[in-house]
Amino acid sequence: MALKTIRRKLHSGDADGRRSEDLDPPKPSSNCEARLEDYIDFGYYKATGCSDRNKDCLDNKRKEVNIHWTCVLSNLSTQWSHRLANTGSVLGRLLPASSVTTFDLSPLQEERLRSLKRRLHVQFDASCLDHQNALKHLWQLAYPNSETPPLKSDSWKEMGWQSCDPSTDFRSGGYISLENLIFLGKHYPNAFQILLHKREGERATWEYPFAVAGLNISFMLIKMLDLESGNSKPTIRMEAQSILVLKGYFVPELPSSKARVRFLQLLEFDAEAFDHLYCLAFRMLDAQWLARRASYMEFNEVLKSTRIQLERELALEDITRVKDLPAYNMLASIS
Repeated sequence: MALKTIRRKLHSGDADGRRSEDLDPPKPSSNCEARLEDYIDFGYYKATGCSDRNKDCLDNKRKEVNIHWTCVLSNLSTQWSHRLANTGSVLGRLLPASSVTTFDLSPLQEERLRSLKRRLHVQFDASCLDHQNALKHLWQLAYPNSETPPLKSDSWKEMGWQSCDPSTDFRSGGYISLENLIFLGKHYPNAFQILLHKREGERATWEYPFAVAGLNISFMLIKMLDLESGNSKPTIRMEAQSILVLKGYFVPELPSSKARVRFLQLLEFDAEAFDHLYCLAFRMLDAQWLARRASYMEFNEVLKSTRIQLERELALEDITRVKDLPAYNMLASIS
């Protein structure tokens, strides 16, 4: 099958997180119940060879229309959930009290969350000796048999930095993104080498740069888990969130998402939950990249798709550690 055809099929689904185009909602019938027959132009089907006697053809058309309107209605539900989520007071009035669930963090969770947020506020400082040494440590993990180059050298581009000076790439990720890369190299060395050197699968001519991709994953996780929020008491509105999970749609800026709540629960059992989740996200991104046969210009789409898959797994029940997530097998199998 041609590559163009494969990508078109992926676009039609929700694998890459793209939403359907906005369409006008269907008009209900007189009994206020939307019926499939209200949207079928039987005259058109007769003209195209589907007579009233041809039940199989008509049934197929019914299924096509049913699938179409299911997607439309699901998309509308997502859009309205997004709007309501951005106006919490309105949502609070519309949803019954039983649909709003809150819980208090344990002292251990609070301490680990505060520690993580302190890490978020540390910016990379090229003049700081500790930060310089951390960057050199990353090089040694990546190329153990190679001499560490100066902090400004074209050699850094081999690792996937955009220029000869890696410090210029830390604008949005902060120092924690460097810590995440080092954590990946120390705790999952095999996966680190595979991702760095692109050793798995049929690779594209223009591959994503390893180091910069790592910075983007750190930034994505910070936003997905809403770690910059000042809210100390996690709140999740179960009805609105269940629509998104079941239908496979994702609201990018939902502030009190189920993923955030689940992550805070993970902190009870693992102080390094964020770092392990980062390593898993990197592995998932590379798997998505290979499955889509993506190229450099499609990196943002693959990153969004990775975020969606990760959120879905965090929404599963009986998840107490990152190792409980189904995708973790991809990481553990090469570690």
